[in-house]
Amino acid sequence: MTKLKETALAEKHRQLGAKMIEFAGWLMPVQYGAGIIKEHLAVRSEVGLFDVSHMGEITLRGNGARAYVDRMMTNLVPERRGEVTYTPLCYPDGGIVDDVLVYCMGEDDFMIVPNAANVEKDYRRLAESAPTGVVVEDVSASTSQIAVQGPKAVPLVAEALGRELAELPRFRHTEVRFGGEKVLASRTGYTGEDGFELYADNGVAETIWDRLLSSDGPWSPEPVGLGARDTLRFEASYRLYGNDIDETTNPLEAGLGWTVKFSKEDFVGKDSLVRLKKEGLKRKFVGLELRTRRIGRKGCRILSDGAPVGAVTSGAYAPYLNKSLAMGYVSADLKPGEVEVEIKGTRVPAVFAGIPFLSVKHGPRKAG
Repeated sequence: MTKLKETALAEKHRQLGAKMIEFAGWLMPVQYGAGIIKEHLAVRSEVGLFDVSHMGEITLRGNGARAYVDRMMTNLVPERRGEVTYTPLCYPDGGIVDDVLVYCMGEDDFMIVPNAANVEKDYRRLAESAPTGVVVEDVSASTSQIAVQGPKAVPLVAEALGRELAELPRFRHTEVRFGGEKVLASRTGYTGEDGFELYADNGVAETIWDRLLSSDGPWSPEPVGLGARDTLRFEASYRLYGNDIDETTNPLEAGLGWTVKFSKEDFVGKDSLVRLKKEGLKRKFVGLELRTRRIGRKGCRILSDGAPVGAVTSGAYAPYLNKSLAMGYVSADLKPGEVEVEIKGTRVPAVFAGIPFLSVKHGPRKAG
C-alpha cells in the first residue's frame, strides 16, 4: 500500500486532536474536536486556519513564459507583478483539465496553484508542451500553504506578519518576512470570506501556524479541517474539481463563462468553446434548495415531471444558511421551477435557487 504524504503541519494537527483522513494521497485533518459545523460557523463569524499544503505550486520561468501561460489558460494572464487570476486550464475539446490560480511573479515569471489531486497531471501537461526557454518546475513538495479566512482574518494576519498586509487588495499578493524567511501573502481564499493564503517553505510552516493560533488580539482563531472547507466553499457555490467540473465539462456550461476571454487571439480549447457557444449549450449548472433536511449527494438524479433532466454534482447541509442545498447540471432548456431530487429511491421536492447561495463577499477563488 502506498504511504500517504504528510504536510509539515501533520504533527500539529495530531496535537490538536484532529481526525485525520486520506485525501488525494495525503493524510489530512478533516475536523478537530469542535466538529465541522462549529468550525464552519467560526469562519463565518470570526476566523479559521486551514492547512492546505496539499495544494500544488508549479513555477514557469524564462523567455516566453508569459505568452505560453496565456496560451494555456482561458482567462487573461495577470499583467503586473503582484496580481492573481483565477482561470480554467482546458483540453482542445474544451473540457476542463483543472481550475487554477495564476500568480504573476514578474514579466516572465509565474506560479500556478492547481488542485491537490491534479498536481502531477497539470505539471506534465505544462512541462510537455513548454517551448524552449521556459522552465517548468513542481515546487509543491517544499512548499506549505496556510489559509486564514473569516471576517477577522485580515487583522489577525496583519498583526502576525505585517500591518501593511491590511492594505493589500483582493487578488493581489506580496512578499513579507517572518523570522527571516520569505512568506508569500495572497489576498485570496476558498470560503466566500475575506482572508489570506500564505505560502512558505516547509521549515517555517510550524512557526507561522503557532504564531497565528497564539495571537493575543481580539479574535479567537479556530483550526479548521477539510470537512468545513468543503461546506464553506459549497455555500459560496465554488466549483469543486472532480465533482462540479472535470474533463467532461466545459467552462461555459459550468457557469464560468466569465473566465473565458474569447477576445484573446488564441488559447487551448478556444475553437471548441467558440463552436459550443455558437451551437448552444445542452446543459447548464444550477443551484437547488431541497424541501427536506436530507442531502442530495453527487450522482442523485434530478427529475422534472417524473423524467430525468440532470444530476447533482455537489450537495450538503449548509450550516450558515441552515438549508439542504445542491448544485448540478440540468437540461439547458429546463425552466426554473419545482423539480425533484432522487435520494436513495425517494423523490424529494426541490426548487431552483440562485447561485452563489451565499452572497460571496470577496470574489471568486479556485477549488481545492
